[in-house]
Amino acid sequence: MQSFEDLSVQFNSRFETAHFPTAPASLYDPNHYFLQLGGKRVRPVMCLLGNELFDEITEDAWNVANAIELFHNFTLIHDDIMDKAPLRRGKPTVHEKYGESTALLAGDVMLVVAYDYLNKISTTYLRRILHLFNKTAREVCEGQQLDMDFEKKEQVDFTSYEHMISLKTSVLLAASLQMGAILGGALERNQNLIYEFGRKLGLAFQVQDDYLDAFGDASKFGKQIGGDIKSNKKTFLLIHAQEKASPAQRQALQALLSGNADNKVDEVLTIFRDCGVDEWAEKLKENYLAEALKHLDDVAVLSKRKEPLKELAAFLIQRQH
Repeated sequence: MQSFEDLSVQFNSRFETAHFPTAPASLYDPNHYFLQLGGKRVRPVMCLLGNELFDEITEDAWNVANAIELFHNFTLIHDDIMDKAPLRRGKPTVHEKYGESTALLAGDVMLVVAYDYLNKISTTYLRRILHLFNKTAREVCEGQQLDMDFEKKEQVDFTSYEHMISLKTSVLLAASLQMGAILGGALERNQNLIYEFGRKLGLAFQVQDDYLDAFGDASKFGKQIGGDIKSNKKTFLLIHAQEKASPAQRQALQALLSGNADNKVDEVLTIFRDCGVDEWAEKLKENYLAEALKHLDDVAVLSKRKEPLKELAAFLIQRQH
């Protein structure tokens, strides 16, 4: 069994190739730029780990991993446009650097190339992989739309937000593992268990992401701290603060969210801390992790084969960027 770090090195080496033509440069240069920003490449490596959990890594798994990473980057380019985000991984976003229209097209063609990689896999698996890939892509879009819908609401309950995050973030992590498992010959029960491991891990991942956006170190995080607060995004932190705040705190929070004062981020973070949001988020993250690991424990393979996935889970919830 190989570690997440070892497979990351191998995937990055394979992924550093020309996925796009050179012309027209005005279309393809933005994608070259965006992919060169790097990233953790968690999702494609999860596909490889899901494959190796049950068998040796196949060439099909490398092609599916490429497709997953290109699809993920397609969603990031479009998400940045919708969120009006100025930075991604500490660098200007594609729409900031090249304009919104070009960014839309660049994201679109990245998705097309993802399907080119899927089309390379064995016909034995193609139908099942395509079904899961398309189901996941649709759910990610549903999650993004719900996220935007929530921006128009003053308050969103915890259950609704959890459902949205499950669609927007968790299902791609879960499906990456399951696609690898399918290629490794896993039976349906094991596929479902590894999917649920990924889904719960994705929720823990999002709690950590929400936490870092508010309380992280900007030099490590790679994005502006307080970006979610500035854009009034619903997060695990904001929802809990709204539920736990006193009437006076809730009134102050609503006033801050209704405006764009220079001290908005600092004042909201003060309310978050007074409501114990930071400590609550740490406990919530640990609960999701425990649920994820229970599903992994139930997968019917030797325990030592699961170690790389346990190490990955620990990395994802302890990361600072």
